[in-house]
Amino acid sequence: MGVRYCGYLFICFILIISSGCSASFAKRQDGDNVHKKVTITLSAAASLQDALRTIQKQYDKKQNHTEVIFNFGGSGMLKQQIREGAPVDLFFSADEGNFRELVDQGLIKKKKNVLGNQLVLITSRKSANKLLDFNALTSSKVHQLAIGTPDSVPAGTYAKQTLTSLELWSRMKSKIVYAKDVRQVLTYVETNNVDAGLVYKTDAMQSDKVKIVKSAPAKSHDAIIYPLGVIKTTKHKKEAEAFFHFLQTKGALQIFQKYGFTILNKK
Repeated sequence: MGVRYCGYLFICFILIISSGCSASFAKRQDGDNVHKKVTITLSAAASLQDALRTIQKQYDKKQNHTEVIFNFGGSGMLKQQIREGAPVDLFFSADEGNFRELVDQGLIKKKKNVLGNQLVLITSRKSANKLLDFNALTSSKVHQLAIGTPDSVPAGTYAKQTLTSLELWSRMKSKIVYAKDVRQVLTYVETNNVDAGLVYKTDAMQSDKVKIVKSAPAKSHDAIIYPLGVIKTTKHKKEAEAFFHFLQTKGALQIFQKYGFTILNKK
């Protein structure tokens, strides 16, 4: 009887210890779940969206503690949002000008020029106009040319520079349709609502509804450079810097290259 009683006490002791450990483990698990996911926001030029969404899938496979969400648009508009205090952790611009303004204002910490691109003239595959080069834009058959708004869209700035360099700007001004970002220019051309458009090569490559007529001469516009930076006021420095570095890994750069970007400063 004494042996049975002692055995009973031993079993009760084990159950009490196990329950305590389980409760402690469950508590830790619940605590982990509360802090498991950190969400960071990357504001990026519209022309980067296809490549970045593909890279995001690769990043999600490698880790499960950070969720990356994107805010795409014209780099000038994104710059303004960051300047006004938008809760952004990283900025990936399609030009150095808008990016440099934030650097000069002390709003960007880590930074790196990562990618390059090309500006191209495109038309819809359904278009009746058979454009051969930039000079053909002045033809009476071309009624509208879409470009990004130069003041807020880098692709629009490069487009204006190109047309000015080719001595076509003054002759084309009345035909120009302005768009909020480069993707809207692409849509205008795809739907045949304009006769032609100026977009990045990377955007044209993603559409089977447009064709590239001609690349803009390299010296007709500023170098197209995409700088990436971590916002100084980020509340998630560790996670933001981790994604900052991931975007420069060999795997990520190969994806950018697949989408038509030029890789700068290869490691």
